[in-house]
Amino acid sequence: MTRLFNEPSDFADEMIDGFVAASGRWVRRVHGGVVRSTRSTPGTVALVVGGGSGHYPAFGGLVGQGLAHGAALGNLFASPSWQQVRSVAKAAQVGGGVLLSYGNYAGDVLNFDKAQQKLIDEGIETRTVAVTDDISSASVDEKHRRRGIAGDLTVFKTAAAAAEGGASLDEVVRLATKANERTRSFGVAFSGCSLPGADEPLFTVPEGRMAVGMGIHGEPGIGEADVPTAAGLAELLVSSLLASDELPEGVAEARGGRVAVLLNGLGSVKYEELFVVYSRVDALLREAGVEVVEPEVGELVTSFDMAGVSLTLFWLDDELERLWGAPVDAPAYSKGSVVAAERVDDTRPEALVADSIPPASVASQAAAATVLAALEAMQATVDLHADELGRIDAVAGDGDHGIGMQRGVTAAVAAARAAVEAGAGAGTVLDIAGDAWSDRAGGTSGALWGAALASVGAAVGDEAAPTRDSVAAGVAAATEAILEFGATVGDKTMVDVLVPFSDALSGAVADGADLPAAWSAASDVAVAAAAATADLLPRMGRARPHAEKSLGTPDAGATSLGLVTRAVGLVVASGHGA
Repeated sequence: MTRLFNEPSDFADEMIDGFVAASGRWVRRVHGGVVRSTRSTPGTVALVVGGGSGHYPAFGGLVGQGLAHGAALGNLFASPSWQQVRSVAKAAQVGGGVLLSYGNYAGDVLNFDKAQQKLIDEGIETRTVAVTDDISSASVDEKHRRRGIAGDLTVFKTAAAAAEGGASLDEVVRLATKANERTRSFGVAFSGCSLPGADEPLFTVPEGRMAVGMGIHGEPGIGEADVPTAAGLAELLVSSLLASDELPEGVAEARGGRVAVLLNGLGSVKYEELFVVYSRVDALLREAGVEVVEPEVGELVTSFDMAGVSLTLFWLDDELERLWGAPVDAPAYSKGSVVAAERVDDTRPEALVADSIPPASVASQAAAATVLAALEAMQATVDLHADELGRIDAVAGDGDHGIGMQRGVTAAVAAARAAVEAGAGAGTVLDIAGDAWSDRAGGTSGALWGAALASVGAAVGDEAAPTRDSVAAGVAAATEAILEFGATVGDKTMVDVLVPFSDALSGAVADGADLPAAWSAASDVAVAAAAATADLLPRMGRARPHAEKSLGTPDAGATSLGLVTRAVGLVVASGHGA
């Protein structure tokens, strides 16, 4: 278990502060993560990587000459927000465009894609390559849906070496995509990991058994098997990756191929144990006629204290081998010798300048106080239920939903309070709160809640007090905004609550109910819909590969939304409603 922490919700921020303090030779702090503390060649491509915290040396430890130019670092096991990604990319870019690369998880896709669009809108050419190396997370036919695990390193290393050599953005993207297509990984775990403050690990495995095909966010495996000997484990890993249907395009057979090999420890397996396993991995590959090129054994992408191991094969050709062997100097990864670059003079964090508060009517300013009260009620209910939300989320996911909601709503309340004090109207308060929620929480949940609050804010505006019609229209707009992210009713997500809640609210308003009565009736529908998600199988997100495990347990996002509608309903019923 994770033993050393202060406040669990502050763990990621304090970890990054300590990492930067210890690694100033390579990195400096910016809003949302870290960038190189050395100068890069003007006009070259900047590689910005990222993901949730909890995977060191990924992602901050991979920032340095010959590797990433910056890393956006989200909360524990949660993607960075789009604001964080954008901030890191702007600080890292040197005029040749930006490549964003990350593991293929729903929250990362949402936030990196939005950051990409924001950067393009600001005139910074930006592309993305998501890593999809985990063979256990989807079939070959759906390999675009696979997760990114330790194979992150092969893709990052390839792209970075190309960028360092002066390749164009198109060429860097081509090579990163090629590296991803030629990378395969597979892993096992002997025990789950524990988030700071948690009493129990995210999953458990019976004594003498191991989870096969687990994820790096504490997701349980897709199956179980008896714990083999070190040699037996090596045989399982190698045979899985050498299966004929897993050989990448361009590799007709394993014999005669060249591979870079990564044997990765996930947090609690000691280096000595890894070397015992690797001795058999190396022998098996050579027996199969595979040439091993510059292997790596150690902790490359971890998962806190998880006791587990993964094997990655990166199938090389001449150009990929040259890039794999290029020199690197980063806090947690080095290879060869680089020519030391000049240090950046200004090591101060990027200053975030708040937008000015637009004018608002007196009625809207008064309603803004009600918005703040509603957000405070949301915060109280999230704080009360955070542990339970985390427990529900851990059944088939990564257990971070409670912490993520706490971080998001706490930031939203603080931002809303400041906006109210500055004279903002209701619409602006909601918009500012949504932006703060998204930025602080990160992950899928942060992106969705940020979009939802901004949509409601746009509907109620700053010119008049919100009415039952404008509130219902705002909730409907929020629903449409969230549906655009791809989930549908029946996928076992918050959409299974939001859609019936919005329909019930609009229906009650259309029938003439005032806002307190309409909201109360819709909230009852929402709470019932949240409970009903226990009977659904997840079709999106990290829980999808573990669908059967989640039967009988409601979705965490759906549950938190049901709780929030009830908390806000109490504020509306207290006389604040329109």
